[in-house]
Amino acid sequence: MTMPYLCPTCKSNRMRFTVIEQTPRYMRLDPQSGEVVAELSADQLDMFHKPYKGDAYMIQCGVCGTTEPEERFVKMAQHMQNQRS
Repeated sequence: MTMPYLCPTCKSNRMRFTVIEQTPRYMRLDPQSGEVVAELSADQLDMFHKPYKGDAYMIQCGVCGTTEPEERFVKMAQHMQNQRS
């Protein structure tokens, strides 16, 4: 997170961002009631429960609200920098 960002949607925001941390919670639910039967750690998952493989965090533009992986914001900033050079 030490690279410049530029919002890929509004293309004006370079300063105001929200970092959204994504922390997976693994659980088993009762199929009839939907109540949580057990909450599991990542090392307790059985072979039928796939571990989360998504981004650890997402970035949200503080101006327009677009939420994307960090790479989109970084690539947009790099692209605009290259156009100016």
